[in-house]
Amino acid sequence: MIETKIQMRFADVDMLGHVNNVNQQHYFDLGKSDFFRRVLGMKPVWKSEGLIMVSTRTDYRGQIRMEDPIVVTTCVDRIGHKSFTLRQQIVDTRTREVRTECTTVLVAFDFERQESIEIPAPWREKLASSLHEQ
Repeated sequence: MIETKIQMRFADVDMLGHVNNVNQQHYFDLGKSDFFRRVLGMKPVWKSEGLIMVSTRTDYRGQIRMEDPIVVTTCVDRIGHKSFTLRQQIVDTRTREVRTECTTVLVAFDFERQESIEIPAPWREKLASSLHEQ
């Protein structure tokens, strides 16, 4: 599991004083980009082989306010033949309380041929090293 520290901006907070749900999705995207770089050793901009998001589900468990110190944790939940599932959480670093949880299915994709592909063996090995222990 990797942790990505989040720096909140004033614009992330809505008139009710909490971080807007849309901005929380941006935090998850930052966590994914950090995961791709740190675990897979790749930048999230692909011209040939890469990943596409095909499904996402988010559960909001508690409010996030401007003063809350948060991180996004990211780990692999499942690895299939052509896809894998990431589990991400926005966690308050003081209380370790999970405020928001997101699962995302990503598919290995060949952008030149415009078709899904088997997860390449080097990616599979790296993903397995970040597999969440049940």
